[in-house]
Parts: sequence; structure tokens; C-alpha cells
Amino acid sequence: MAYPPQGFYTPEAYLTFERASETKHEYLNGQISETARVSARHVLLVTNLVGELGLQLKAGPCNVYSSALRIRTAPTGLYTYPDVIVLCEEPRFSDEQKDTLVNPVLIIEVLSKSTKDYDRGGKFEQYRTIESFVEYLLIAQDRPHVEHHTRQPDGSWLLQETNNLEDTIQLKSVPGSLWMADIYSKIHFQP
Repeated sequence: MAYPPQGFYTPEAYLTFERASETKHEYLNGQISETARVSARHVLLVTNLVGELGLQLKAGPCNVYSSALRIRTAPTGLYTYPDVIVLCEEPRFSDEQKDTLVNPVLIIEVLSKSTKDYDRGGKFEQYRTIESFVEYLLIAQDRPHVEHHTRQPDGSWLLQETNNLEDTIQLKSVPGSLWMADIYSKIHFQP
């Protein structure tokens, strides 16, 4: 399907277009935009994260999803494809198509040069409107670096960062942790 002409789109028009499209698009404030292309490094980081979380959460109630599943922040808000999504209750979807999740607990984004400011800013602002959402990880590609945001009981957000491959990130929203060396397994950095 061709890229939609510029103009204002309702969420329903976006979903009709997106469900017929061979490529993924994001929706916000009536506008449709194509999602950024990703590098092999980006895909390997997502694979590492999905694999580690999948193993740790296999026996419990939580499910791990890759970037193939769309989420919605609010009925007229952002529709997007996070790199990794975790939820620990029965999945809730925006409609009967069951292809747009509305209740993630943990979202992980792998940062790219072209999207890192948006992932930290406007996208995170939209994610924070999701009632079930309590934990956000931002994974750098160009160096070992993770930004770990957790929602506090008063609704504020706490940021913790690490650059050390020997560190472990203790997850708050799910029964698990991520060792930095596992996140960056087979990722080679320039000296």
C-alpha cells in the first residue's frame, strides 16, 4: 500500500491504513509517520533482551513481546511499536482485532541516533499516560549504557543509569533482572 497523503487522520483511519500496510507506521496527533529503519546491532540488542526476559519470565504470568506488536497510549494518543514490551496480566487490546495492546507494564527502547531524543522525550511522555506502565529502559547502541526509569508510588519517575558491563539491572515491574553483559552479548564497540 502506498504511503498516505499528508493530512489529518483519525485513529480509525490510521488503523485501517496500518493493517493493510506492509511496513510499520506510528500515529500521533492525527499524523502518520513511517517507523525508523533499524541496524543489525539494534536487532541483536532486541533479540538479546527478548531472549533474556523470555527465559526469566517463562514460568510466571508475564509475557514478552517484540516490536511486531503495536501499543496505544490513549484512544487518541500515540500508536507505536516499542522494541520490547512486557505485561504481567491478561492482555487488553484496543479493539476486536487484538493487534494493539493497551496495558504494558515494562517498555524497552533501543536508542538510535535519529530517535533517541524522541524516545527520551515525547514518546516517554506519551508512555507515561498508560496506567499499567511502571518501568522504562533505554538501551544505547554505541556504548554500554542503560537508562532505567521507574514510576514511584507518588507518580514521579526515578532515573538510574549504568555504563558497567558487570552491573545488573534489577527490574521492579517483573520478577527478573538484566545483566549488562547479557544485554550487550556479541555487541562489539570501537575502542
